[in-house]
Amino acid sequence: MTIDVSHVRSEFPALSSDAIFFDNPGGTQVSRRVVERVKDYLLDTNANHGGAFATSAASDAIVDQAREAMAFFLNAAHADEIVFGPNMTTLTLSLSRSLARELQAGDEIVVTRLDHDANITPWTLIAQDRGCTVRWVDFDVEDCTLRMDQMEDFINERTRLVAVGYASNAVGTINPIQRIVQMAHEAGALCYVDAVQYAPHGLIDVQALDCDFLVVSGYKFFGPHVGVLYSKKEHLTRLRPYKVRPAPDKPPGNFETGTQNFEGIAGLLGALEYLAWLGKTFGAEHAERFNGIRPEMRLHLMQAMSALRAQEMELSRALIQTLSAIRGLRVYGITDLDKLDHRVPTVSFRMDDRAPRQIAEELARGGIYVWDGNYYALAVTERLGVEDQGGMVRVGLVHYNTHDEIERLGDALQAL
Repeated sequence: MTIDVSHVRSEFPALSSDAIFFDNPGGTQVSRRVVERVKDYLLDTNANHGGAFATSAASDAIVDQAREAMAFFLNAAHADEIVFGPNMTTLTLSLSRSLARELQAGDEIVVTRLDHDANITPWTLIAQDRGCTVRWVDFDVEDCTLRMDQMEDFINERTRLVAVGYASNAVGTINPIQRIVQMAHEAGALCYVDAVQYAPHGLIDVQALDCDFLVVSGYKFFGPHVGVLYSKKEHLTRLRPYKVRPAPDKPPGNFETGTQNFEGIAGLLGALEYLAWLGKTFGAEHAERFNGIRPEMRLHLMQAMSALRAQEMELSRALIQTLSAIRGLRVYGITDLDKLDHRVPTVSFRMDDRAPRQIAEELARGGIYVWDGNYYALAVTERLGVEDQGGMVRVGLVHYNTHDEIERLGDALQAL
């Protein structure tokens, strides 16, 4: 069954405007379910955690529901392997401090030049503090794919942590995460996966990946500004968090510093309910085999992500074909139409004699919203030699975008 895009778009209030939202890698629009969840929380259950009264108990119940739903979304073994926080960067910086306690001088950390800086700098900072060596895995500048030969060479018996992105937020490349996790574990190292850019576009199964940690951001998959960390329970139990004394000593509360954004967590539940609705309504044809064990919500989420992936492959094809036809425009990353399964529909480019900011401003005047710059993927723009030239223009598609919108983008760029 094909996703009915007009039906889907009616679920997103912002899409009733004339604007074309291609800024999705920086944050997607939210569905009505998100708005309703946030509104209902603030009107009916607005209270802090752990009180003896009704609104506090109701607030805690909503957080518990959201945690369970996130466990379904990521296929975590336990809901208490899900940690909420302000954003991926804050969660990563916080966890990095706890991991630093276990590092010694001479230990090694592996990072990649294809990553968002939030999955690089926290690790280089603790390496400086602890006297560790940082190994930088490069990428091929021609198609922006990770140098797996270097990854294999750099992971060794001294490696303690491998930090890698599931998909690049700058050029869309999907990395072979399961293989990298296996390589890390064979060397006795932990693996920290930044799945922020991948989460809106594909099914995540942390148990199948066997990763130690994985982070996502709700605002990248149609929810509010909330960060989520998955960690194997053994790590949350073993690691010593930096926390205040009254905070819980057991996971996940021991890693949830301070009062959480409860209305945002309620909105996150709404985003997951939207995806479950999408899978139940449109995704049956694309569902992976159901093993009879996972709850119904996990099945619907599996169906949703499979259906989204199929839809977005066609959008990716149309976008790359449209951009490639424009004279003087260079697309960075995978452009081989037979290899679209190795990328998400996040596409960056430059045009001759046009600064990325200038292009973004011109497109914005026509109601087309795109990002420009380095999107915090500083290592990528530095490696491509475009950081001092304003970075790149980034167009990011999700399932509510249309072929007509891509055509309008092409017309606007041709006019430039």
